[in-house]
Amino acid sequence: MRRTSSLRPALIAAIALAVVAVGAPALAQEDQAPGRRPDVIYVPTPVEVVEAMLDVAHVTSRDVVYDLGCGDGRIVVAAAKLHGAHGVGIDIDPERIEEATANVEKEGVGDRVEIRQADLFETDVSPASVVTLYLLPSLNLKIRPKLWQELKVGSRVVSHAFDMGDWEPEQTLNVNGRTVYYWTITEAVKKRASAGGF
Repeated sequence: MRRTSSLRPALIAAIALAVVAVGAPALAQEDQAPGRRPDVIYVPTPVEVVEAMLDVAHVTSRDVVYDLGCGDGRIVVAAAKLHGAHGVGIDIDPERIEEATANVEKEGVGDRVEIRQADLFETDVSPASVVTLYLLPSLNLKIRPKLWQELKVGSRVVSHAFDMGDWEPEQTLNVNGRTVYYWTITEAVKKRASAGGF
């Protein structure tokens, strides 16, 4: 088919729809599967940093830990295995979702950990008592207003490697040369959020 100018508009539209349909099956398996690329390249968090992140947040069996950009699910799996917490791993990359789901099954924590393919910026994080992050400085700043607005007072936020701009961390840890930042959602933070102080 060298020339499309002689094709009728309806036929062109039909071909375009067919091409879209052929490219869509992988996402059609999940109604909420996002249609954009990941914001960051996946780099696994070392085990000792995972443990430090959960420890500084004082994670217990009463917590619900959301890992935004969960990769292979190691943080929510560790939260369940080491602390008895419930975990929700969010990632936009179907390959990471497969890995995370496999790890949840392998570690036998399927009753406490859920893996969701979703856009972390569109995910309701209000059920979380702990949120963990390993994103980029610009993405931390982008998601900060969402965390302030949706998380309850007393919820904890932990970030590997990157801070949150002028939101000063309550603790900063050095774990074998890697930095971990820790914050708590306070009434002052909620007021700042409601005042649009981003």
